Amino acid sequence: MTGDAESRISAAYQALADEARTRKEQFDQSPLPKIHIGMATCGIASGALETQAAFETALAERGIDAHVHTVGCVGHCYAEPVVIIDYPDSGFPPILYPEVTPGKARMLVKLFLEEGDPRFEHVMGATVDNEMIPSVMEFARFSREKRVIMDRCGRIDPEQIHEYIADGGYGALAAALCRTPEAVIAEIEAAGLRGRGGAGYPTAQKWRAARAASGSGKLVVCNADEGDPGAYMDRTLLESNPHQVIEGMIIAAMAVGAGRGLFYVRAEYPLAVRILTAAIEQARQTGFLGTDILGSGVDFDIDLFQGSGAFVCGEETALIRSVEGYRGMPRHRPPYPVERGLDGRPTVINNVKTLATVPPILEKGADWFRGIGTAESPGTAVFSVVGNVTHPGLVEIPMGVTLRELIFDICGGIPHKKQFKAVQIGGPSGGCLSADFLDTPVDFDTLTRAGAMMGSGGMVVMDEDCCMVDVSRYFLDFIQKESCGKCTFCRIGTRHLLDILRRLTRGEGREGDLGQLDTLSRAVKQGSLCGLGKTAPNPVLTSLAYFRDEYEAHVEEGRCPGRTCRTLTAFYIDLDKCARGCDACVGCCPVDAVFTTSNRKKGIDQQLCVKCGECMVACPPDYDAVVKVSPAALAPIIERPAEKKKTES
Repeated sequence: MTGDAESRISAAYQALADEARTRKEQFDQSPLPKIHIGMATCGIASGALETQAAFETALAERGIDAHVHTVGCVGHCYAEPVVIIDYPDSGFPPILYPEVTPGKARMLVKLFLEEGDPRFEHVMGATVDNEMIPSVMEFARFSREKRVIMDRCGRIDPEQIHEYIADGGYGALAAALCRTPEAVIAEIEAAGLRGRGGAGYPTAQKWRAARAASGSGKLVVCNADEGDPGAYMDRTLLESNPHQVIEGMIIAAMAVGAGRGLFYVRAEYPLAVRILTAAIEQARQTGFLGTDILGSGVDFDIDLFQGSGAFVCGEETALIRSVEGYRGMPRHRPPYPVERGLDGRPTVINNVKTLATVPPILEKGADWFRGIGTAESPGTAVFSVVGNVTHPGLVEIPMGVTLRELIFDICGGIPHKKQFKAVQIGGPSGGCLSADFLDTPVDFDTLTRAGAMMGSGGMVVMDEDCCMVDVSRYFLDFIQKESCGKCTFCRIGTRHLLDILRRLTRGEGREGDLGQLDTLSRAVKQGSLCGLGKTAPNPVLTSLAYFRDEYEAHVEEGRCPGRTCRTLTAFYIDLDKCARGCDACVGCCPVDAVFTTSNRKKGIDQQLCVKCGECMVACPPDYDAVVKVSPAALAPIIERPAEKKKTES
């Protein structure tokens, strides 16, 4: 590229950056209070819209001028709705408040913004170091993270492109346009970036193959078909920082020689679709998309396609078939999509997180990225940590952090003083790892050797009350329903596996069931075409290997160690602990199975009990009289008093 071209690109970008920074400086220097409210799906589900309305109403009623600034998700889903109040004239640093209900919002307007009292009992911490209030960085949930692709999430308004540009956004693109495509690919290769969608395939290798492929009309596709139960990393990125993903896609297109891009987003993500659609249009109007981007001579534009929610469409070739208007079913490879993909044209398909990692690499260099993580898995990993954990949410950590550090140190461990039992990693087709694996480093290769997988980043933590047989049944039920049916092994094999697991959870296990589970699981892995079928038995194989005693208890004793399988469990009331006159359990029972005994204590009619567990929840902790046992035969039978027995109709 000539010096004139580089100057033209730099000047075009600098003009946009100067304008964006001017707007940011005006906002930052305003003396008015700034109320930052997280407005991604998790925040909205927790009531953020109502919180925003309460702030705006209270401000208007009290005649207080303030900026109500909507931002994306900060990742701390346990604390939603999250609000940060930056009020310089108060003398306090910016303060983060968790779980801000409408009532709390009205209180903060009156007591903090009007009267100057920040209400320390409601504060999580300051967002900057200061001498007045402890910083949130003193908590491991904040300090142990290493944010690369989530750095701007929760800081900028995802619907305002100038906020992204003012924070350095699209600077990596401007720099990339001044380099050759080969140099850009070489930088990604030197960084060791591997695909964040699950397989961990080297990104540069895929890009180089696409660039070398013959044929015109090359395409770049962003795979945002995130369907794992409990996983929402891609959705959050698109809702909180869409322009970083768009920037990464433009760089990828320039590197491989593509003129068109496509976002494949599942229709169940309406907020992500709306924000991403607006972001694409803003990038187009600003000159980052369309013809002659920043005067570079590069032409590239992006469309958005809404998928219908089939889990299998996360697989590359099934995704392509879906876009082409056919049923989403994988096909044999080769040819690979980079050789012959959408409409027969060379197609690069990258995950949301993969593309979002590209701009930071080009901005800070391959050596910087290599300095994070491990030698074979450089960089960071974003996990949605959910389940039985104290501080669930999105966590971005360096590759190589152990499961123990992630679950206990960063996410706060298991609540209610329960014991850790297992963690499911990699989505429904990932593996269930026991406590013996807590010191396992989180990276692509180590997790695979343990029988799990990185997957897209879903992580479900389970405590001592979980039944591993039932967990396997749950995940396999999902996989079986999502199978496209193309492969006999996947279509029929997963059905037989599910039938066996269902029998086990009902206490109908047979001799030889465990051997059949193992044999059939391995056959499904070997005989399936795509990644869905090849990984579908992982929950069964890993739980069989690491929790075999639970399977044996179901088969040989009709007992569920986790006391989860309803058929194998029962509730009864310990009469020595039950308090006379307490009717808490009576009022909550939906089927009137709880009755009063002759000595005014309570009993449970085992024939009527539906085992919902409401009585255990309602029983006051001081008594703790309701007991759950397995097998069900362990529950003592307490006869109803004759005058209270139900008559048959």
